[in-house]
Amino acid sequence: MLLFVTTPAQAAPELAPPELTPHDFTIRDFHFRSGEALPELRLHYYTLGQPHRDAAGHIDNAVMILHGTGGSGRQFAAPQFADVLFKPGGLLDPARYFIILPDDIGHGGSSKPSDGLRAHFPHYDYADMVEAEHALAAKGLGVQRLRLVMGASMGCMHAFMWGEAFPDQVRALMPLACLPVEIAGRNRLWRQMVIDAITTDPAYAGGDYREQPVRGLTTAEDLLILAGASPLPMQIAYPTGAAVKDWYESELPRRLKGLDANDLIYQVASSRTYDPSRGLEKITVPITWVNSADDFINPPELGIARREAARLKKGQFVLIPAGPNTHGHGTHTWAALWQAQLAALLARSGG
Repeated sequence: MLLFVTTPAQAAPELAPPELTPHDFTIRDFHFRSGEALPELRLHYYTLGQPHRDAAGHIDNAVMILHGTGGSGRQFAAPQFADVLFKPGGLLDPARYFIILPDDIGHGGSSKPSDGLRAHFPHYDYADMVEAEHALAAKGLGVQRLRLVMGASMGCMHAFMWGEAFPDQVRALMPLACLPVEIAGRNRLWRQMVIDAITTDPAYAGGDYREQPVRGLTTAEDLLILAGASPLPMQIAYPTGAAVKDWYESELPRRLKGLDANDLIYQVASSRTYDPSRGLEKITVPITWVNSADDFINPPELGIARREAARLKKGQFVLIPAGPNTHGHGTHTWAALWQAQLAALLARSGG
């Protein structure tokens, strides 16, 4: 089913950010699909709320929310997400739900190349990341069945993979901002450009740099800025060349601060094996998939979403029209734009 929704205005007062509780979960002798292994894989994660157990002793209120490329579970404390969903009485009120926010492999506080192995870190892919997420839920937290798996961008793709790999261990899925097919065409091209920009910078030194390869990272971040941008909101926010220049000159240093070249290469390259298209019929739980019409990375004119959505047995695809309140690819974290669809999904998957 294909739906179009209007985009509401965003004028809610900001609340104090939720206090996320940090944790670490260690997976011993983790074997990657590449054939490489780590004796210990650290998965950092945050939680909100407390687990609730049903009459049989099973946790029945666990929600896992998965971040995008280069992100962290902490990003969901941002007001455009948390102030809408995690507030008292919100759809994912921590007083009702046990919310799990992992840092995926290669991200945040989890094991990553910059910890010391650099370019000798195992070459993880999305399947490895989903396996680690599942281990965290099932073995680390004792959750046999998640109430909801929601994911944004890379996390969106992971949500599709969850539905195929663990159809009996999740009650509902909400992928935000992705397509359930192999990453190819322009989407693959800009990712390859990001990697090549870094690795062809002489300062990269095969991954054994002493200082960050700033020239390569600058080009990489320029590409990431464009890939995540939306024309209309940017035209409104920066209507003159001077306004664009001022924003860019402050934004780029902010993005480069703390960035590690190997971490970014691995993060972007981890999508190389992704392709859930052959198994979409395995997804048997209710799923609401939301994209935005101004998403450079997942443009609706490809027709992929309409075609693949028809294969989802209990699926609903929602396309948010472009407008002054959308944010291109980043619309996935502006919960006011799609919270009505989340409410409907929770209702049709058991309240």
